[in-house]
Amino acid sequence: MFTYTRTAQYHETDQMGVIHHANYIKWMEEARIAFLESLGYVYADIEREGIGSAVTAVSAQYRQPVRFGDRVTVGVRVTKYNGAILVFAYEIRNADGALCVSGETQHCFLKDGRIVRIHRLLPGADEALKSAIGE
Repeated sequence: MFTYTRTAQYHETDQMGVIHHANYIKWMEEARIAFLESLGYVYADIEREGIGSAVTAVSAQYRQPVRFGDRVTVGVRVTKYNGAILVFAYEIRNADGALCVSGETQHCFLKDGRIVRIHRLLPGADEALKSAIGE
């Protein structure tokens, strides 16, 4: 599982002093982009090729709050990939290792507004994603 580390920011909190639920989804996105970069694929470069990645589903289970200043790790891994559909699983843990949030996002690849399989368009990315399943 790839891990991405960040510190919870004050502007991400709600009136109760905990991270607002929507921000965990943003953290998942940050981790996903860092994960793709670790595989050698900068998201902006993929988009310059005319390929987009639309989120088709997102879920999150909130288990324990994160507060301003807490250092967290966001673990991300590929759980499913068939060339057109890509699913990531996430675990957000605090500095003590306690699971705070778990979640999943599902994506499809698009070119010219149509769902595409990327094996011909980005063969290197296709191979990297296949090899990353379950890591």
